[in-house]
Amino acid sequence: MLEKVREILVESLNIEGSEVVPTARLNEDLGIDSLSSIELALEIESEFNIKIEDEELMKLQTVQDVIDIINSKTK
Repeated sequence: MLEKVREILVESLNIEGSEVVPTARLNEDLGIDSLSSIELALEIESEFNIKIEDEELMKLQTVQDVIDIINSKTK
């Protein structure tokens, strides 16, 4: 799952792949602002055919949080 999330971040938000690790903080480490987080959510929703609610999106702090929400919604 990390590889797929990394691919989405690299392709859609031009983030360096080596920076995308589970502990990386979306805002502080990867520079993802609120607009970019919406774009990320849309990409994830499209890729995995899931829906991320606004409240859930606001709680995502790290790459691992993104992986966890995908896993919880694709089971």
